[in-house]
Amino acid sequence: MPSTDPQTSARMSRQRRRDTVPEVALRRELHRRGVRYFVDRAPLPGIRRRADLVFPRRRVAVYVDGCFWHRCPQHATDPKNNAEWWAAKLAGNVARDRDTDAALAAAGWTAVRIWEHEDPAEAADRVQAALFAAGPGTADS
Repeated sequence: MPSTDPQTSARMSRQRRRDTVPEVALRRELHRRGVRYFVDRAPLPGIRRRADLVFPRRRVAVYVDGCFWHRCPQHATDPKNNAEWWAAKLAGNVARDRDTDAALAAAGWTAVRIWEHEDPAEAADRVQAALFAAGPGTADS
């Protein structure tokens, strides 16, 4: 782990892994539409990577990705402190995302990637389109 100043360390320790503002906004929109889901669940047994929303019967996993952590093409920034370490860390996150998507596809799942800056209604439309393509109905729990 790189050495960081106390303020940066405190800020990073407050980063949420689940229940982020964009994730909750998407969940609220889907719930308002009558769509039910599982939260913070591993879609495939034996894989420690958890999806933000999971629809096991439809085999759809939804990830709400942060622009910084997952290198959004529009909003990604490059930290100046410990730049080399951060570049490797963030590239590793993206590689893990692609590996997760490939593992899910190989198991017959659909991965839906939502950026944190996306409008919740438009993101919900994308999720519902994936659910529709996966089979009849929209509820899963």
